[in-house]
Amino acid sequence: MSGIHPTAAVESGARIGADVFIGPYCCVGPEVELGPGVRLLAHVVIAGRTKIGAGTVVSPFASIGHPPQHLAFTGEPSELVIGERNVIREYVTINSGTAPGRMGTHIGDDGFFMISAHIAHDCRIGDHVIMANNATLGGHVEVGNHAVIGGLSAIHQHVRIGQHAMVGGMSAVAQDVIPYGLVVGNRAQLTGLNLVGLKRRGFSRPQIHALRGAYRQLFADGGNMLERLEGVATAYKDHNLVMDVVDFIRSDSARSLCRPRARDVA
Repeated sequence: MSGIHPTAAVESGARIGADVFIGPYCCVGPEVELGPGVRLLAHVVIAGRTKIGAGTVVSPFASIGHPPQHLAFTGEPSELVIGERNVIREYVTINSGTAPGRMGTHIGDDGFFMISAHIAHDCRIGDHVIMANNATLGGHVEVGNHAVIGGLSAIHQHVRIGQHAMVGGMSAVAQDVIPYGLVVGNRAQLTGLNLVGLKRRGFSRPQIHALRGAYRQLFADGGNMLERLEGVATAYKDHNLVMDVVDFIRSDSARSLCRPRARDVA
């Protein structure tokens, strides 16, 4: 049975799953869908065409599903879809999509979005993503599975953050970040691989060794990136992690690639 606090405002039309808890002074709009076991702790506002998956917990003063901060938005029926078992902490803001974009913002499962994180319109967020306090995504940003965005960092619109990548705290990222990469700074530069993250998630020494060899080859002096990329694709064609990086670089993007300084390649 769902538990709705008497001070909560749940509008007619909202779809509330089994065992949902809606705490004091929460507001739930008429087009909202809350999956089984969702918990809105208190003072949470969920608006628009928003779907929140089973087991997600939303902390006080989060603002979810409101219109995008985009001058071209004219009220089109865009959506926000949030997956299962996410933890959304206090003051997090997540906006729906736009017609010039994808008409939707989508977040995967098992994410952890810390205090005051912001996810703008038309973003695509994978599974197990962590955004630390005050991390900010511009519109149309893509974040791969298991990526970590450090506190007070800002990701420019249309940037792609590859899977298992790490953005260091207080970074300003205006270029794509390769999978398994580590970037830091304003403007952020690639400083190597996310070795700590790779080890914590159980990647083997041979896998990490292959990634390091491919990294050195990709960003070495001599030739151009296309030539080096094809060399890596040939040399490491049987290494899935390296090919993740190759496929990422080959994919179409609105942004250039975040690259290292020469001293960070060795």
